[in-house]
Amino acid sequence: MAERSSIVTGGGGGIGRATSMGLAAKGFDVVVVDLNGEAARGTVGAVEEAGGVAVAVEADVTDDAAVAAYVRECEERFGRVDAFFNNAAYEGAIAPIPDYPLDEFDRTMAVNVRGVFLGLRHVIPAMRRRGGGAIVNVSSQAGLRGVPELSAYSASKHAVIGLTRAAALENVREGISVNTVCPGPTDTRMMRAIEETVERQGGDPSGFAERIPIGRYGRPEEIAALVVWLLAEAPAFLTGAVLPIDGGMTVP
Repeated sequence: MAERSSIVTGGGGGIGRATSMGLAAKGFDVVVVDLNGEAARGTVGAVEEAGGVAVAVEADVTDDAAVAAYVRECEERFGRVDAFFNNAAYEGAIAPIPDYPLDEFDRTMAVNVRGVFLGLRHVIPAMRRRGGGAIVNVSSQAGLRGVPELSAYSASKHAVIGLTRAAALENVREGISVNTVCPGPTDTRMMRAIEETVERQGGDPSGFAERIPIGRYGRPEEIAALVVWLLAEAPAFLTGAVLPIDGGMTVP
């Protein structure tokens, strides 16, 4: 039985992979969940090469049965769920609200809100069974302010903050901390996809990084360092927090 075990959704991507590696370095066994099974297995390989223990689960986080299954996999394989990084996300379309495709709006809300909700819905009972745990949800700097032409993404990330605060208060006497991190633009697949979409639409994404006060995109390892600290080391008194990590983008 693992000393400590964790679940990372979106674990095949940049921030998810870096967090899986960081948790494994802290002694956690890791259930790596991703819609892309090959990407999840790639993260497992990286964890194992570094001496850690991990297992890949291919799952759609919007599917209630699939979410229940990845939580069950963690409990059955490792005996418990100590830490949960509720990280899977989708950027959606880039368009003004009157032109925003309804199917893209629905998909964005499904992954970013329903997916986070379902993760909480199934992980919280598992953590209560073991007597506590730590959860980190992923919002965004777009969850702290409006972002033009990313209305669905921004709305969904605002919703993650609301879910975090509600879950934190519901579980504050259960030994379960629930916090959220709000990354700024980070050098991941998502930012590359946004840049490519902007270019296809005739825009110029070359100045994106220059608009960040620090002058560059974040690195996945930087976001992961905060997440791992919250899951592995943060004091229990820290719950319901909304923590920007955005190179100064949302400083008033």
